[in-house]
Amino acid sequence: MNRIVGISEAAKLLGVSVVTLRRWEESGRLVSERTVGGHRRYDLAKLKPELFRAEDTANRRTIAYARVSSHDQKDDLERQKQVLELYCARQGWSFEVIADLGSGMNYHKKGLKRLLEDLVEGRVGRLVITHKDRLLRFGAELVFAMCEAKQVEVVILNQGEDTTFEEDLASDVLEIITVFSARLYGARSHKNKALLDGVKKAVEASC
Repeated sequence: MNRIVGISEAAKLLGVSVVTLRRWEESGRLVSERTVGGHRRYDLAKLKPELFRAEDTANRRTIAYARVSSHDQKDDLERQKQVLELYCARQGWSFEVIADLGSGMNYHKKGLKRLLEDLVEGRVGRLVITHKDRLLRFGAELVFAMCEAKQVEVVILNQGEDTTFEEDLASDVLEIITVFSARLYGARSHKNKALLDGVKKAVEASC
């Protein structure tokens, strides 16, 4: 179906007269585009989005997202990817895996930025993750709200607590302290090194 149509076809599909369509435009109820010759053109995807919703959803992708906080957890990252791949394959979905290695409180990870861009652009129809915290430590609910607004199905394989929660949280806290201590004392200062060494020992003792 052609998305851009003239005023007669737009009026017919909306079940109104051409005069009514012109009146709606004059009142600001809807907006048309104009050709070089001044003829009105209407985007049916905006006027009647339900006509295109099923078509658009069918063309969107399934994205499986995996993340760990540190290089020490690379084995866990591979495990997540395998679990996601196996699950998506069993459902018969065509999918792509996006993986990140970085803190759950860091919003600037390459994979996450790509995922958010695809969500905003409407290229994702389904998001699959192993745990909610794999997406973000704080702020995951905002991403889920975006998914709801964009009619993206969210599949969380394990609704319980992540088995690596303590280790992952310790890595996130250590990263925050590293950033702030470097700003306070300087990245190479003796005070900065002493503070980080003390924090690492405390984290290791608590795990």
